[in-house]
Amino acid sequence: QVQLVESGGGLVQAGGSLRLSCAASGNISSTNAMAWYHQAQGKQRELVARITSDGSTTYADPVKGRFTISRDNAKNMMYLQMNSLKPEDAAVYLCNAEYRIGTVSLHYWGQGTQVTVSS
Repeated sequence: QVQLVESGGGLVQAGGSLRLSCAASGNISSTNAMAWYHQAQGKQRELVARITSDGSTTYADPVKGRFTISRDNAKNMMYLQMNSLKPEDAAVYLCNAEYRIGTVSLHYWGQGTQVTVSS
């Protein structure tokens, strides 16, 4: 069982920056990928950014050029640097770890951290 704990959320003005962190209780170097999702009130959970075990990254179109995902396997940490924040970025941000065993994918989730962006 892997536990994920997010931190770094808060209130920021539009145009500002935040750095989210995800601390894992297990060894993240064995993950297939890790990702950040967000979920705004009344909306579905959406992928924000994903980083694979070899460091390949993908981003949702609205955050390309503004957000950067990274991971530190030695520290079992993942990060999301968010710059030029917009009011529409406001949501709960959740950390996800994907482990693959054969053809089966196991996903673990954190509780989330709230990001609020004032205009």
